[in-house]
Amino acid sequence: MLKTENIKLAIIGAGRWGMNHVKTAASLLPHENIVVFDSNPETEQKIRQISDKIQYSSLPFFQHSNVDDFNAVIIATPAETHFEIAKKCMLAGKNVLVEKPITLVPEEAEELLNLSLSLNLKLMVGHVLLFHPAVLRIKDGIEKDEIGTLQYIYSNRLNLGAIRSEENALWSFAPHDISVIQYLVGDNPIEVQANGGAFVQEGIEDSTLTFLSYPNNVKAHIFVSWLHPFKEQRMVIIGDKGMYVFEDSLKTEKLKFYKKGFKEVDGVIEKFDADYEVINFEETMPLAEEQKHFYLSILNNTTPRTDGKHALEVLEILDKATKKLKAE
Repeated sequence: MLKTENIKLAIIGAGRWGMNHVKTAASLLPHENIVVFDSNPETEQKIRQISDKIQYSSLPFFQHSNVDDFNAVIIATPAETHFEIAKKCMLAGKNVLVEKPITLVPEEAEELLNLSLSLNLKLMVGHVLLFHPAVLRIKDGIEKDEIGTLQYIYSNRLNLGAIRSEENALWSFAPHDISVIQYLVGDNPIEVQANGGAFVQEGIEDSTLTFLSYPNNVKAHIFVSWLHPFKEQRMVIIGDKGMYVFEDSLKTEKLKFYKKGFKEVDGVIEKFDADYEVINFEETMPLAEEQKHFYLSILNNTTPRTDGKHALEVLEILDKATKKLKAE
């Protein structure tokens, strides 16, 4: 049971995604237990529209008069600030949920991980898809041998999206897919390859293709682009008994199971091919599940699903892929 009165939450950064965290926290915690820190004075009015009991401060978090009261911090500031803010928060004894990417370089993420372990604090990263009920259902099906031996995963995350100058399409989109693939495979890749192209802005890739090779001959590839004629969010998970297709951009039939593949019969490889079945799952809100998971990890002293170790693994894959891109 979530004893919400025992969580005292600071939310640092209330931009578009940070405001989603504010709204979500307001649905889970007593409003008087939430303080939002953001330098934009327009933020206060937005918060007042949610609740007049949620406090707002334009001052930096560490200038608040009651910093010691907080036991949980959500960091939703620009990625380049994550390391310094998270480090300061943990040194002050705070459990931290930091938005993805946890930092911009693996060495900083490793420092945060070691700090969380040495101080016995929760460090969690906002890989929200690991709290999507469809992803949890896929993981459960893999563990129950529903699709047999895992062979291959591919993910397309494509759109005619907002062009960004501070990061390329790999860093903007691929962390979601890498985090899910890591979770489903349960291992680290032994090889990372990547290539891509920069067409709109020099040196900033608009489209990338990343290949991951895992132990036991498990392969994966991730295609991301913000230079694409239509939106597609599709992940396909293939085993020797069947396949899952997860399309989060669809309104219905988001998760399907296909009993398709190949089998050997009397020394001859034959195809088996059946129509798909729709897999229903509970329609929970991933961000709410993520926050609840964070609070429960603090209250029950449990390890978060997307802990610092998981965050570091994802960042190391992103770093290796980036080096391959730039070496082209």
